[in-house]
Amino acid sequence: MIRRRTALSFSAAALLAAAPALTACGSAPHPGAAAVVGRDRITVSQLQNQVADVREAQRSSPEGAQLLAGSAQLGQDTLIRMIQYRIIEKAGEDNGVEVTRRELQQRRGQVERVLGGPQAVEDRFLAAGIAPGQIDQELMIGLVRTKLEDKLGKARTGEVLMKTSDSLRVDVNPRYGTWDAKRGTARAALEPWLRPATPGPEAA
Repeated sequence: MIRRRTALSFSAAALLAAAPALTACGSAPHPGAAAVVGRDRITVSQLQNQVADVREAQRSSPEGAQLLAGSAQLGQDTLIRMIQYRIIEKAGEDNGVEVTRRELQQRRGQVERVLGGPQAVEDRFLAAGIAPGQIDQELMIGLVRTKLEDKLGKARTGEVLMKTSDSLRVDVNPRYGTWDAKRGTARAALEPWLRPATPGPEAA
């Protein structure tokens, strides 16, 4: 999975890191679409629904006011994550990488053990702008990214993700920014190419 701060082997610090923002690489607007990734349109409605799920969970949290105040760029960060997911999934498909339901369940159990239970997992991911119902997809993408690295090596995986992004011709609605295929984010990252848009706990 494209990682923002690393997929499966997330670092503890990464869990609290802010998600990246969109950047540079011009394109034509697409009515009704927040972004177009290959033949896949990410509609404004789909983006708004994901953001609404996060906002609802934040408002229900005891730390709601703090979470809401700390996620002003949630719409942009969520769109980046949605784009990255599609790129990583495509790279996985092209390289024969699959994640089974059993593997996902095992990963979820591992994260729960590390963080101290299901509620702790939800709280940690919510702090990163990921609603409870979105956690499994984040973990699945993390597994894809990790399997790509196991198969190809980290450097080669980075190249593959960049080439996949180029081939899909990611086109972002100017309202949300423009896409930088080199880094998969608008803000300069410490390491090139995506370490997901999501944070995660360090695997034991």
